[in-house]
Amino acid sequence: MSTSPKCPKCGFTTNSSFKECPRCGVIVSKFLHKAKGDRQADSRDAARKNSGLENLAQADALIIRQQKEWGEILTGFETKNKYEVVDPFSNPLLEAQEEGGSALTTITRLFLKALRPFTMHLFSPQGAGLFKLTRPFRFYFHELDVSQSNGAPLGKIKRRFALLRRIYSVVDRNGNEIFELFGPLLHPWTFQIKKGDQELGKITKKWSGLVKESFTDADNFGITFPNGIDLPQKAVLLGAVFLIDFVHFENSGNRN
Repeated sequence: MSTSPKCPKCGFTTNSSFKECPRCGVIVSKFLHKAKGDRQADSRDAARKNSGLENLAQADALIIRQQKEWGEILTGFETKNKYEVVDPFSNPLLEAQEEGGSALTTITRLFLKALRPFTMHLFSPQGAGLFKLTRPFRFYFHELDVSQSNGAPLGKIKRRFALLRRIYSVVDRNGNEIFELFGPLLHPWTFQIKKGDQELGKITKKWSGLVKESFTDADNFGITFPNGIDLPQKAVLLGAVFLIDFVHFENSGNRN
């Protein structure tokens, strides 16, 4: 039983075959070729995204290295923050980059410096979007929202008031506190990942050498994840590293 020719774009049917749709004018062969290419591209994007998520899901520890550009190093003018995320063997797992480029973001970066609000995107090494970090302006009670690249929430980091201590709550997408980040007074480069009184993991500022640190002003961190946590929890804890960098290590005048 023969079927009537049908336009793949608008659905128009007729009793005679056609190369160009009489209704919408689309050239059928070109439309089908493009659709096939789009499906292949979507498949490649999904594979790249799944690869990045799988790398993070399997990681027990990560190293986060801030990338400084020569223009920033020589002039001292703060530009968009960029980071690479690697495993303990320096295999690349993720890349992170702060949004920017508009006149407004340049002005806020210049005047607010480490207090500036920002949006940061995390990608797989192949460029697939994985997560989005959003920080609103706060003078003290700093926050960071962590979501999937499509905006679906995963959790949040919130600073709590404490005298002579640096304490953050790590909450899930439902607002339930799952961990506490605790910065001991005598260990200013360390944040313990705690549940109750038990330390389960750690975020640590890593020094790459006095000369290099003073020359580039680049910040490097290590994070050890609690055992058995899921991918959304890892993403939120990874987001905490970037908030901690901005709040406590972005510049010498803001190390509270």
